Amino acid sequence: MIEYPVSFVGLPIGNREDITRRALQVMEGVDCICCEDTRNTGMLLSHYGIKKTLLSLHEHNESSRAPEIADRALAGERFAVVTDAGMPGVSDPGYRLIQELKAKNVAFTVLPGPSAVVTALVGSGLPSDAFFFGGFLPVKSGKKTQALQSALAASYTSIFYESPFRIVKTVKLLAELDPNVPICVARELTKVFETYHRGTAQQLAQVFENQPPKGEMVLLIGGVNAPRTISTKTV
Repeated sequence: MIEYPVSFVGLPIGNREDITRRALQVMEGVDCICCEDTRNTGMLLSHYGIKKTLLSLHEHNESSRAPEIADRALAGERFAVVTDAGMPGVSDPGYRLIQELKAKNVAFTVLPGPSAVVTALVGSGLPSDAFFFGGFLPVKSGKKTQALQSALAASYTSIFYESPFRIVKTVKLLAELDPNVPICVARELTKVFETYHRGTAQQLAQVFENQPPKGEMVLLIGGVNAPRTISTKTV
């Protein structure tokens, strides 16, 4: 039984087997699934034998589609909201819809699921008692430098998403700002080629110079309290 009109469902970040039973039950029980890319979600649902009406909900149409979903939920329909990977609303569509649901008093719930941020944090070996997640790093060099300087001065681990096309330059910039800061680049988490590159900014800049990493990246930067005695390690 689906207790809430709208359920935000966390999905696997790479490995399909990381999905929860509750997530599958909810998606099987709703009338419609709102998804970032209907093709990607369609393949996941097909893998688990689920057939549902799919409604696209992405960054380009969320503002216009959110009122429609809220009104349909008020009329009795039940929705699951998912993105291509991870948790809706965290660097992915979902936040605007939540604001619309709140404004119209539509009840909703959130089903937890795999998180690239927390997975990378634990796997990095950097201090995990406190951390900051900054989403995607700015593209413009000035704002990116400012974000990295703040991370270097912080007393906690800072976590960012970064494009594989910019990660080499970003690590080089970190090496210029503080060559000895411990960092980690976690790539392709939960997938076949999952890799954690651990070391100082200078060490990883040298490694990536000869072998640029590919795939989806999470960049973690140790704060001022992070241990400085760290050797380069790729696993």
